Amino acid sequence: MSTTDFAARLRNRQPVLGYWSVIDSPVSTEWLAHIGWDYIALDLQHGLIGYDGMLRGLTAIDSAHGPAGIIRVEANDMTPIGRALDAGAAGVIVPLIDTADDAARAVSATRYPPAGVRGVSVSQRSNRYGTVADYFKIVNDNIAVMVQIESSAGAKAAGEIAAVDGVDGLFIGPSDLAAAFGHLGNAGHPEVQDAMASVYAAAKAAGKAIGTLAPVEADARRYLQMGATFVAVGSDLGVLRMATQALNDKFRGPDAVPIAAQY
Repeated sequence: MSTTDFAARLRNRQPVLGYWSVIDSPVSTEWLAHIGWDYIALDLQHGLIGYDGMLRGLTAIDSAHGPAGIIRVEANDMTPIGRALDAGAAGVIVPLIDTADDAARAVSATRYPPAGVRGVSVSQRSNRYGTVADYFKIVNDNIAVMVQIESSAGAKAAGEIAAVDGVDGLFIGPSDLAAAFGHLGNAGHPEVQDAMASVYAAAKAAGKAIGTLAPVEADARRYLQMGATFVAVGSDLGVLRMATQALNDKFRGPDAVPIAAQY
């Protein structure tokens, strides 16, 4: 999916199904890109990926000519946002958005002047090192901006945040939201689910997309039924952990196949 296609589908609230990557491995990221996901999100906030890893990951994603490469940046700051976009990200997920002003600052960091404050480089990866014709005229309209709601303040201000021009979607961090409401480790608590439902309603009222990370299948299906249109349904580290643990248990657990002591 091209950058333009991803932004358009997000703005039209067409479903996009994605995958979360926290492992700094271009090999595993490249394989994920070939599976058929609509987007792959590289996590620089909580993952193991640094700037060089992000660049390798985006290159691996692009090699598959399929999904969009999305970056969850470390902070709502123009420097990491600009570096992610210069590296070729189709869009960014910006964490810790509590107010409409926070959201406006995030959007501004993704736009070149006079629409925003993004720093200008005439030769970087996102414009194919200076070879894309009219890049500066078209790029502002083709960057997807998703802002993350993960606090009680953010949930309460979701309507104002969603109304900010340039915000394409709200992204809920269920674990952080649970912690903010005093239910650390229990995103399924009714109070947390009620807060999430209110954010979904605010996004719908504003005509904006809503999404989340939901590696548990039942959660993902519930959020999709609630109206989520961009959902990451698994993560590379989570699937690796579960699959390898299951394999180990198969050979070491109570039902394990005996291993011959000698041949």
